[in-house]
Amino acid sequence: MSHLNWEKISTKYILQKNWATLRVDTCRMPNGTIIPDYYVLEYPDWVNAVALTEDNRVILLRQYRHAAEEVVLELPGGCIEENESPENAIRRELLEETGYEFQEVEFLSELYANPATAKNKTFAFIARGGKHVAAQKLDKGEEIDIELVSPEKLKELVLSNTFGQALHTSGIFYALIKLGLIS
Repeated sequence: MSHLNWEKISTKYILQKNWATLRVDTCRMPNGTIIPDYYVLEYPDWVNAVALTEDNRVILLRQYRHAAEEVVLELPGGCIEENESPENAIRRELLEETGYEFQEVEFLSELYANPATAKNKTFAFIARGGKHVAAQKLDKGEEIDIELVSPEKLKELVLSNTFGQALHTSGIFYALIKLGLIS
């Protein structure tokens, strides 16, 4: 499909911060049309996981999300650090946000949040055999409540449109398929 690729003629960075970078590209389409001022957001890649404890309960998080201006129900997860693999990132995030370590972490999916305007990907996992080994070690600006639910309750919650984060919802559906709770 390379015949559909655009050629990037120039790039100018407008904003470069920890959590977001904004650039503007000038591009040439295969038919020769010039697209000036195409804005692209560069976020870090993310990870999330449907995380099951040793007694088969799913760990969910509630936290305030300022852009949405509400408390949302989410999966554990976060940003992949520089030179960190997605699997190592989700293991680290699970320990930091929940205090649980996991025997098994299995890759489920790799998705773009919005490939039209954002460069980053989200890697979803299912983690099993979680054992509570430490207190939460939250970042500045994080306040997280943990909820434990059954896999069946997770299915009920996602089917009732309870989750506010689309990439978490997609990971949940992949995990429910893996768990045999939906087909």
